[in-house]
Amino acid sequence: MHKNVFIRNNVNISGKGTKHMIFAHGFGCDQNMWRFVAPTFESDYRVVLFDFVGSGKSDIQSYDTTRYSQLDGYAQDLLDICEEIDLKEAVLVGHSVGAIIGILASIKRPEFFNHLILIGPSPRYINEFPEYIGGFEYKDLEELLNLMAKNHIDWSKYLAPLVMGNAERPALAQELEESFCSIDPIIAQQFANTTFFSDNRKDLPKVSVPSLILQCSQDVIAPLEVGAYVHLNIPNSTFQIMEAIGHCPHMSHPLETIELINEYLDAR
Repeated sequence: MHKNVFIRNNVNISGKGTKHMIFAHGFGCDQNMWRFVAPTFESDYRVVLFDFVGSGKSDIQSYDTTRYSQLDGYAQDLLDICEEIDLKEAVLVGHSVGAIIGILASIKRPEFFNHLILIGPSPRYINEFPEYIGGFEYKDLEELLNLMAKNHIDWSKYLAPLVMGNAERPALAQELEESFCSIDPIIAQQFANTTFFSDNRKDLPKVSVPSLILQCSQDVIAPLEVGAYVHLNIPNSTFQIMEAIGHCPHMSHPLETIELINEYLDAR
């Protein structure tokens, strides 16, 4: 194993299975966000957890402004990890932008992946009426990025409850807010810019790996129209609307998330 890749992305592997299941976290998060879901699969899989560069306990010295100005840079990191552990026909579980990064990785190296589990994926966050509803107007995202530049703490306090939903459980939003605050403000701003202004709609038909799209029933970040669009444009995909609300069902509704992943994989 090449040590640098494991340090760069803080890679951790556990579990007893012969096949791999690799988890890709979303913007502002880290591998710890999978703690309610990932251990369940350790009896059947080698579970691979990692942090995108700039997040969690990744090597911040590896951050490169040019490389990570595009989601392809993060996708290449994911492929580097897969190559180092000689991963083949794995299950990739990706949340939010981690799901889109997983899609990009699967297009480049489909042999690494057997199934994609896409939780709240959005290929484009900006509305382009009437043909596409992404959930946001361009000016809304521009204002969000401006807030990030002015006050990292206020931005975190604003965005975390919006992303998490489940207002009756404030501890969830608090954890997400703390995660947002832990990221270097400059890196967070660039990752947000890369995430929210990317347009990966044309990549969806290129996916050749069977995919499950898990869509929360109420999600202001990736509304129902987005999930339906992803399903319509990814061949051989399954669309499942969850009872869960918010944008992070692996944190707010882990049991339902686990159940739906197992149902999908057991049927294959």
